Amino acid sequence: MSKNLVQKILHNHLVEGKMEQGNPIKIKIDQTLTQDATGTMAYLQFETLGIDRVRTDVSVSYVDHNTLQSGFENADDHRYLQSVAAKYGIWFSKPGNGICHQLHLENFGIPGKTMLGSDSHTPTGGGIGMIAIGAGGLDVALAMAGIPFEMTMPSVVKVHLTGKLPDWVSAKDVILELLRRKSVKGGVGKIFEYSGPGVANLSVPQRATITNMGAELGATTSIFPSDEQTRKFLQRMERVDDYRPLQADDDAQYDEVVSIDLSELEPMVACPHSPDNIKKVKDLAGMKVNQVAIGSCTNSSYQDMMITSKILEKNKVHPDVNLGISFGSKQIMEQVDEEGGLESIIRAGARILENACGPCIGMGFSPPSDSACLRTFNRNFYGRSGTKSAGIYLVSPETAAVSAIHGELTDPREFGQYTPIQEPDTYSRSTSLFLPPVPEGTEVEVIQGPNIAPCPVNTPFPDNYRNEVLLKVEDNITTDHIMPAGAKILPLRSNIPKISEHCFEVTDPQFPARAKEKGGGFIVGGENYGQGSSREHAALAPMYLGIKCVIARSFSRIHLANLVNFGILPLIFDRSADYESCTQGDVLYFENIESQLREKKVAIYNETRDETYHCTALLNEGEVDIILAGGKLNAMKEKLK
Repeated sequence: MSKNLVQKILHNHLVEGKMEQGNPIKIKIDQTLTQDATGTMAYLQFETLGIDRVRTDVSVSYVDHNTLQSGFENADDHRYLQSVAAKYGIWFSKPGNGICHQLHLENFGIPGKTMLGSDSHTPTGGGIGMIAIGAGGLDVALAMAGIPFEMTMPSVVKVHLTGKLPDWVSAKDVILELLRRKSVKGGVGKIFEYSGPGVANLSVPQRATITNMGAELGATTSIFPSDEQTRKFLQRMERVDDYRPLQADDDAQYDEVVSIDLSELEPMVACPHSPDNIKKVKDLAGMKVNQVAIGSCTNSSYQDMMITSKILEKNKVHPDVNLGISFGSKQIMEQVDEEGGLESIIRAGARILENACGPCIGMGFSPPSDSACLRTFNRNFYGRSGTKSAGIYLVSPETAAVSAIHGELTDPREFGQYTPIQEPDTYSRSTSLFLPPVPEGTEVEVIQGPNIAPCPVNTPFPDNYRNEVLLKVEDNITTDHIMPAGAKILPLRSNIPKISEHCFEVTDPQFPARAKEKGGGFIVGGENYGQGSSREHAALAPMYLGIKCVIARSFSRIHLANLVNFGILPLIFDRSADYESCTQGDVLYFENIESQLREKKVAIYNETRDETYHCTALLNEGEVDIILAGGKLNAMKEKLK
């Protein structure tokens, strides 16, 4: 029977279940990655499993999110991550080495392999032909223990590409066009598989830009075939032995088809405060710009940085613009420097930031109040930059660099003749900040600093429960709303009691105190609740504060899984009118929850309004068991015993 590329890879890794849309399946995971914002908790959870060494082909711990070492907290966490990596057979990438997704693509990604990462932009690996999925840290910890990853079999969307990108139009404009068509909810429950003659005209870094930002569609992941472009990329990285050709069968079937003619695209911009608020750059041209940031895991490849350098060459950054450049990897920075590109960037007046996520997660380089900021990043959620009043616009490196010179949003096609960037035959291999796993049996002391607190464990779920609605929120609430990042909060990531004090800080600063006063309760959400980052702290902190149930109109995939993982019951309103009726402060009640969950239907009685809400529990039998046990850690520890 013919198969598409997704089906081929999943079939080769299938452990349990039938690959039919909507069915639960379990797959073997070949590789894992973590980053420091989520990794500390993931490894604390891994340690509780009692496994001597990771059971994957490759596991890598990256430090890239929280490299600002302004106090002991971050430095201590990094020391813990390095020591735990050494003990359990994990590669360690030191601060300054670069961003996990770009580094993994360059050094470890292999076509046809599966990867689970504790970061929502793990699908970047799809650019090299991997099934790479973002997940919560606990799921990654379990994968490192050799436990298959359970997921719902997604539908597969074929994105048929034709043509070739015009001058001054980039891969960023491809994914912005798809977001314009599909929205941030359009990929939920789906995998996007790219095919067609246009694929051959995109390099692996360009493909990785597209698959990286496919996370903003809400997709499970995105993937490109492995072809001659893949072979060339691996050869440049001196890893050609990892190459294998992979593509869908000619008569493969898909659940949906989207067609994009690359030759018809033009420069696009995502306007505040959502990646799907798309307009054409030319329609907003002339808007004054105060800050420009180029980099992130979406757009910091050699090609992105060299085109930035070429644009800035013999030009100056506008006096009213602050331009920051953050390279995605030390290797790319060194390569650009060898080509003379770094000198052009510096001489133009740009600031060189650390090779890290940095401003993408509000870790420094925040824009001024009431300003317009152009970023080549993947998210522009409200407040994420660290400045709530700033407007964040997502653009390509070409648009960003040209606009930095002019001081206003500028269509790069107005800049002049386009100079194509030719990649070097081989890259300068920079591995000085990679620490390989130590030999098995080596004595290693795991060092925990005073800021690291044990991962809190939930109690078994109550069969009957009565409490208040502590908070009601609108559609598209992100994990940045629930558990913000930034320089003030991220250092607390390994201390749930402390970080929980900032839960819902962007939306309602009084929420933590109210939750403690009431002894927990319910949260009511709109559509796409929990979109954005994979950070499980957005479930851990509410769990610590006593939240037992979130009732929403719909959930994002990763956050739904994280809620289940930590024993918070996710329910979906059967009627929109019930969402409209329910209000903060209402007292809700349910009973006989186990029998109701087995039937996948739960009745919630609103005592305040004398109304009954009928809800659906999108849980399979195993997930019901996890909820009843008070979370996956409780359930899996019993199984491992």
